[in-house]
Amino acid sequence: MRRVNPAPPESDTGWRDALAWRPPARPTGRRIDPHLLAALLGAVPVWLALGLWAAPWMRAPVGLWAWIAFVLLLPLLEELVLRGLLQGQLLRVTSTAGQPRRMGPISWANGLTTLAFVALHGLAQPLLWALAVALPSLVLGHLRERLHSVWPAIGVHAVYNLGFALTALLAQR
Repeated sequence: MRRVNPAPPESDTGWRDALAWRPPARPTGRRIDPHLLAALLGAVPVWLALGLWAAPWMRAPVGLWAWIAFVLLLPLLEELVLRGLLQGQLLRVTSTAGQPRRMGPISWANGLTTLAFVALHGLAQPLLWALAVALPSLVLGHLRERLHSVWPAIGVHAVYNLGFALTALLAQR
């Protein structure tokens, strides 16, 4: 197992470390990580496909507070709890010799966190919609691990939700 991006020293000395509440690392030294850019750009064709094929089942938030909750609050809370706390702890307990255990390219921590993310969405959505969040969840988990911070996952999740909501709004017209 080749390690591309060594993790910053982890400590159990505070909530910021526990949540990965730190500035993102720059594994390539570039301003914008290519994985982060790919995660953002990869959403555009998905929004277009959803607008074309899934428009009858999509619902846009109604009202300002619903938009704020959907685009800002839910990504913040879900990522802090799932990617920050859960995935962070799973990375700690499933790592061997400082390396995350993997199922191919996916860490066990990311895979298990994704199962929790899908289950959480299954509480409020039909099964197929809940399963549809699995791939974005794996992307968000990958960003959290690659950049050693929960902030990129929060930002990308917010962009994903904004794009989904705008697609739903435009599809209703």
